[in-house]
Formats: sequence, structure tokens, C-alpha cells
Amino acid sequence: MNKLKIAKTISTITNPPIVCIPLFMIICLVLSFENGLFNFNKFIVLELISLVFASILPMAIIVYWAKKLNTDGDISNRQDRFVPLVVGIISYFIGFIVSLVLGVDNFLTALLLCYSINTGVVLLITFKWKISIHTTGLSGPVGALILLLGPIGAVFGIIYPMLIWSRVILNKHTLAQAITGGVQGFFLTIFEMYLFMGLLGYNVVNLTPLIDCVWLVLAIIYLPVVFGLISYSNISNKKVVLSIFKIAGIVLFLVFGSLEVFIIYVLIVLTCIFIKMYNGDEKLLN
Repeated sequence: MNKLKIAKTISTITNPPIVCIPLFMIICLVLSFENGLFNFNKFIVLELISLVFASILPMAIIVYWAKKLNTDGDISNRQDRFVPLVVGIISYFIGFIVSLVLGVDNFLTALLLCYSINTGVVLLITFKWKISIHTTGLSGPVGALILLLGPIGAVFGIIYPMLIWSRVILNKHTLAQAITGGVQGFFLTIFEMYLFMGLLGYNVVNLTPLIDCVWLVLAIIYLPVVFGLISYSNISNKKVVLSIFKIAGIVLFLVFGSLEVFIIYVLIVLTCIFIKMYNGDEKLLN
């Protein structure tokens, strides 16, 4: 299988309405444990709400709109993305209302509101710049898993550099657009979740502490962001500079972060090294 086919496969399975299916299932599974016991009925309700409002409805409008405009499934033209984004905002917000009224779970309720707000932010950015909806859509549920599971949830962050590679190789986004989508998605999700949980009067005791979430996110985004900045710079010997920053990251996360944060950073570095080896002569870093 050639690189473009692999990149296309990664891009397809990480389409926001698709990737949220398995990730939201994990979220719903975690939320369905109460006092050490699994509440199957609660899981079914949570899964149905997330499946309908975070996956089926957004995917339906994407498919419909792509066919209507006779364009690709990614709706690559920036100006054509406004309608699917608006429908996504509405769908997530209706899901938030349904979850709020039913009172099934505070975390899912706040997360759906977060999704609606974040999609609104993407819409505003899209008026001027084609930020990656793929990396934004990945960082949302991964951010939620970090809040729920800490470093275990952060392991899913290894998909982030792979997705960046995929979107750039397919010429769907620039490196900056792909990286930025994830960065804003991670931080907006984590900070908004704490904000909304507080405003709605929900208990945040069982969530991963905010500072720990920030460290885990930094471990995920550090190398991709550094890579992007160096790639766009006029620095000579970019590979040497990148290596220096990799070592600096090791020192940063080993000395100031926890062991779990350091392990996440190492996993991201190994993932990036694998991508570089596989990418071969088609270098992203010029």
C-alpha cells in the first residue's frame, strides 16, 4: 500500500463524525461506571445521545452537502464548509439540551456544549483560514479522555502527528493548519470543560487536575508545534535544530513534568520518528 493510500485511510477513519464513534464509546463506558459497578442502561442512553448528535447527524449533512456540491467527502473548498459547520453547531447544541433535560450525565452534557462552542470557533476561523477540522475533531474527544483518564487518555494523542502527516501529504491542509487545529482543540476542550462544569454546578473532583491536563497536552503538541515553527523558519540546519529541541523536550518533561507526562512525550517522539522514517525522501521539513 503506497503512502497516499495509507494517508487517505488515516484521514478517512479520523473524519470527526467517524473517529468520535470509538472515542465517545470509551467516554460513555467510563462514565457508566458508578461505585465500581457498570450501569448498562446508562451506557445505552449516553451512547445513543453521543451517536446521534455527535456522529450520525453531522455525518449525514457532510455526505448530503458533498453530494449536493459534487465535491469530495472532505469538502475541501473552505467556502463550502460553512453549512456543515453550522449544522454541526446546532446538532451538538441539541444534544447538549437533550442530555441536560434527561440529566443522564454531567460530563457528557458539558462535553456536548463544548463541542458546539468549539465548532463555532472553527466556523469563525474558517471565514478567513482553512483550519483543519480533522485535527480539531480528534483533539476534542482525546482532550475529554485526558480529563477522564489522565495519561491513559493521552495515549490516544499519538494519532495527532499521524493525522497531521496524513492531511499534509494529501494536500488537504498546510502544516500550520493541521497543527493549529489540534492545538486549539486540545486547549479549548480542557479549559471549557472545567469552565462549563463549574458554571453548571457540576462536580469536577473526579476529573484529572487541570494542571496535569495541561502538561499532558503539552507533551502531545510540543514536538509537532516545534516542527511546524522550524519548518516555516529561515533557520539553516533545521534537522540539527529540531534534534536540539527534542532533547530540550526530554529535559523539560522529565525534570518538570511527571513520569506519565514524560512517557507520553516519548511516545509522541517515537511516533514522529516512525513517520519520518516511513515518509522517506518526501520530507516535510525542507
